[in-house]
Amino acid sequence: MRKYEEIILNSLLDQYERSKSFIGTNGRKQSFQKKVLDLVPGYDDSARYDLFKTVNDQIAFLEEIGVIEAKRLKRGKFETEVIYSIKLVTEKIDECYRLLGRTPKADLNSELIELLTKYRKKTSLLSAFCDEQLKRLAENKKVQHFDEVDKFEQVLKALAEVESVEEETYVRNFSIRVLGDSKAFDKIKNTVVSILFEYGEYPDKETILSDLNIVKNPGYVYIKGKGCITISGQTLDIGKLDGDIGLSSKMLDDIEDIHVSASKVVTIENLTTYHSYIDEDAFVLYLGGYHNSIRRKMIRKLYENNPDINYYHYGDIDAGGFYILLDLRKKTGIPFEAINMDVSTLMNYENYTKKLTENDRIRLQSLRDSEFKEVVEYMLENNCKLEQEALEF
Repeated sequence: MRKYEEIILNSLLDQYERSKSFIGTNGRKQSFQKKVLDLVPGYDDSARYDLFKTVNDQIAFLEEIGVIEAKRLKRGKFETEVIYSIKLVTEKIDECYRLLGRTPKADLNSELIELLTKYRKKTSLLSAFCDEQLKRLAENKKVQHFDEVDKFEQVLKALAEVESVEEETYVRNFSIRVLGDSKAFDKIKNTVVSILFEYGEYPDKETILSDLNIVKNPGYVYIKGKGCITISGQTLDIGKLDGDIGLSSKMLDDIEDIHVSASKVVTIENLTTYHSYIDEDAFVLYLGGYHNSIRRKMIRKLYENNPDINYYHYGDIDAGGFYILLDLRKKTGIPFEAINMDVSTLMNYENYTKKLTENDRIRLQSLRDSEFKEVVEYMLENNCKLEQEALEF
């Protein structure tokens, strides 16, 4: 079709597809019309006669084949006939779709309903997501995160599998296994993460995939401080080292024993802080950004071998930091306490704080009745948060 024919028909169909008539909830017959000037700015400009004539010719063609009706007015001293508005002939809607090569929204919705119904029982997260989208379709609203059908089905396939990955798995291997293409998951990864964060219970959007054992490269657990670790029959005294060591995630299953000779274990959220953190009476771990299931095995092993010492977590003083601590407790069963994540720390480092974003405020609101109530209230009242890198040791 020609340019203005497409503009006109697409605009009228968009109006129809947004209407109550489309979903059958309107009690009377609706009409769908647009002013030509709204669709073609400059149409009535006397200096643009070629545009005026082209638009008139294309509207006349659409009238001739019976898909629209046009309302004309006479203007100016020469009483030039100008097309004021165009109206969709609703009995010819199917013909409009055919002319445009456009998939009817009703057909698209049927495909989406079939897909959402197919995947809604796969996991509890998919149940929540799919039920919400089915509700939106019934209300003639857009499906969230929808682009095209094939791509959307890939998103649903990935969501059906991503929460059940038990072994640390490379992104490309996951993509091949689930989607049959090593690069396919990268194209939908951001959408998958967004849905997981919105409909799941994940404390930090940036670390969701690593928490679910989907990684680009092998992860590491870095350790330092007073303690010995036995791996495959070999024991290493970490306390005698001038620095730290990194254990590949591939090695963590081979750990036989961890003996801590300090009074406490401290897990640290940020790598820079881990390197600068000094405590002569601590066994310190950096978990490679997040505690996925493989790293949690090591933490549980550590606790099993050393149940009578204190366990602490040190993270950013923001919503993400608190959620990570809560998630660490929940998924390991270890009574971690927070350190350097309180009001006094915020006050001492006031010059290094940052302002809260709107998302920060939303997430902090849900923590107002938690054990972090005091610091959360202070953060909201003083519009501040603090990254742990700001602290000095």
